[in-house]
Amino acid sequence: MKLKTLLLGQLAYGASLNSQSPLGDVTGLLSHAGASLSSLRSSVGGETPALLKAWTELLKSHSIGEMKGHVDDFYEGKFWSSPRNLHQERVFSKASEADERYDVLTLDKYSGYALRTSKKDPYSLGIDTVKQYSGYLDQGDNHFFYYFFESRNDPANDPVILWLNGGPGCSSMTGLFFELGPSSIGEDLKPVYNPYSWNSNASVIFLEQPIGVGYSYGEEEVTNSYAAAKDVFVFLELFFQKFPKFASNDFHVAGESYAGHYIPAIASEIINHADRSFELTSVLIGNGITDSLVQNDYYEPMACGKGGYKPVLEKEQCEGMQTTAKRCSQLTKACYKAQSAFACVPAMLYCNRLLEPYVNTGLNVYDIRGPCDGGESLCYKGLDYVEQYLNLPSVQEALGSEVEKYVGCSDTVGSRFVLTGDEAKPFQGYITELLESGYPVLIYAGDKDFICNWLGNHGWTDDLEWLFAPTYRELQLQPWINSAGEHSGEVKSFGGLTFLRVFDAGHMVPYDQPFNALDMVNAWISGNQTFGY
Repeated sequence: MKLKTLLLGQLAYGASLNSQSPLGDVTGLLSHAGASLSSLRSSVGGETPALLKAWTELLKSHSIGEMKGHVDDFYEGKFWSSPRNLHQERVFSKASEADERYDVLTLDKYSGYALRTSKKDPYSLGIDTVKQYSGYLDQGDNHFFYYFFESRNDPANDPVILWLNGGPGCSSMTGLFFELGPSSIGEDLKPVYNPYSWNSNASVIFLEQPIGVGYSYGEEEVTNSYAAAKDVFVFLELFFQKFPKFASNDFHVAGESYAGHYIPAIASEIINHADRSFELTSVLIGNGITDSLVQNDYYEPMACGKGGYKPVLEKEQCEGMQTTAKRCSQLTKACYKAQSAFACVPAMLYCNRLLEPYVNTGLNVYDIRGPCDGGESLCYKGLDYVEQYLNLPSVQEALGSEVEKYVGCSDTVGSRFVLTGDEAKPFQGYITELLESGYPVLIYAGDKDFICNWLGNHGWTDDLEWLFAPTYRELQLQPWINSAGEHSGEVKSFGGLTFLRVFDAGHMVPYDQPFNALDMVNAWISGNQTFGY
């Protein structure tokens, strides 16, 4: 992989330089990597010396062998912030320019884009009996796959939900077939009906984005959440033009993990288009990564017994994490100020050291209660079944897949985001924009997740700067009682911002707590956006 090779080359070169001249060393290092120091200086202004020092300290913090191992681990998916990073190669097949299977919609307003839609036979795959459609948003050689299920209840009036998985680079088919869609996939690679599907009372779109994820493919190299948001907005414009009967229904954008970056950017893109043909109702983010400066401080508390679960690390390890967190915070503050790759890449790489003590325990980063269940794909056997199912020729033919090999997560896409430092950048400001524009926001978190844990999500929402922040911060968490009368979590809500802790759920709340996840969504989309708070 080119990026991995480049980083290792930088590390090797940096380790060989004379340590007595840090600024010169890193200048040489960056030159060796083909970077322009003058452009870097212009991008970060007066912060350049401090950031060069940060690069130097990062390079010298380990021996070259240790750093090589660190980067190896990073690219093997151990330190990503959501389920992702299966090593993969994808072989593309070109989309047919004239395929009778599809209805094609184009709009002069969005020249170069086309939406291809194919109605699916509900009984061909047995996923659900509702009306369902799949297809592609095309832009030149770029093709975004989507799968749309109408509501099981009252599609003419029920809300529409756009669901996005994270990564960056992970397929939303994970959400469909492993978490909240009409069916899961069994060991025999057959669909298993899900009575807790989120399309029980809403029509749900599962979109594969950015380019290179799942059944999506193309030549474009999307490298950040801002660029991804623009493509998603155009998709939504064409979607609601294709399905005008849904355009006046409530519309919510939901997702998890790295969608904590995607969704704020997408929502901002939507509300800043005054000429849009649809309206946003709210956003929902589950176990997301949105404000890394705050959230990074909560890895140590979560691992060391302060998150409602027993400690999984020794006292000395916890103290070491506290020391690492301080330096991580310094680097992340520099990233927040500069918002450049030069500032944010070293912050991201250094801060991933916070995860090492936990990862070394062998525990599941998505569920602190135990180890992975033996699955090759991201700790869960069920994800292996999903990947195998979506590679069956009969399934690919039925869904209209135009890739020869489906994989759950793309390390190629993830690497592109790494190069820009996107993960370390702040996205909570978009949440402020939404709230102060009158759009409700739900931040929910399973309380047994480690990687995007509930403490961090509770922390950044409390720290958020917005109109009603002083009042919101003073509020205490109160019991969340689900529709069955069970104490299922804790909640606080004011002024449109709601935080919900979901008991006994890991990173993927709909997987661990399907009833409570659906109960949460049904309440939210029906207008109970405080959960009785």
